[in-house]
Amino acid sequence: MEFRKTMDIDHILDWQPPELGKKIETIVMIFDCEGLGLKHFWKPLVEVYQEFFGLLEENYPETLKFMLIIKATKLFPVGYNLMKPFLSEDTRRKIIVLGNNWKEGLLKLISPEELPAQFGGTLTDPDGNPKCLTKINYGGEIPKSMYVRDQVKTQYEHSVQINRGSSHQVEYEILFPGCVLRWQFSSDGADVGFGVFLKTKMGERQRAGEMAEVLPSQRYNAHMVPEDGSLTCMEAGVYVLRFDNTYSFVHAKKVSFTVEVLLPDEGMQKYDKELTPV
Repeated sequence: MEFRKTMDIDHILDWQPPELGKKIETIVMIFDCEGLGLKHFWKPLVEVYQEFFGLLEENYPETLKFMLIIKATKLFPVGYNLMKPFLSEDTRRKIIVLGNNWKEGLLKLISPEELPAQFGGTLTDPDGNPKCLTKINYGGEIPKSMYVRDQVKTQYEHSVQINRGSSHQVEYEILFPGCVLRWQFSSDGADVGFGVFLKTKMGERQRAGEMAEVLPSQRYNAHMVPEDGSLTCMEAGVYVLRFDNTYSFVHAKKVSFTVEVLLPDEGMQKYDKELTPV
């Protein structure tokens, strides 16, 4: 994806507002995290975010004055930690997370007449709309008519053959709450079962019925459409991702998968008490 061809930052910086009489040299970004959820941690989408922030750092390093984060959810520290390697130390210092009184915080940095009414300012559209739709292009769901293709080709890190009537378990130790387990998998030839469990005894293999069920096991048509998902780990412990082929008495299954543990940023966790639950 060529962001460079589609971004309007050059246009913004070349614009000379009549009331200012000079070109814009820096911009203030308001990052509204309302609705931020696990679906936004889909790996191909995260890679798009990383490319976007990498482009900003490479081409517009001094353009950002502030990035103001509002309505941050409990998942924000995880998302920030994914983006942090692509941000310089100077840029990180410009990121300000505003808590529950975010409208007051915005008004300390932005004049009310320049801030849309829905964000606590006085700016509205001519018809009184507080969202200022004539000035701001809001995002949303991408229409399927704009899809280039139905699937994203994925390269998996692991592959395993699961015999008929058998299962395969992979374990991941989560050291503290708030981490996110993210997975992608596909199967060859037929469906496969999948579930997530929390071990109740350390140091030994446990059957599914002996562990605490976190994500109920069910069968997925991963041979037709690759499956991806994620889970916020609410407590520390050893989480078991279980691929199930015990119901098949005839066919073995080849399963390819990638699993990642996403850690929240320690610095951003200081805002945890003010962050909005998902």
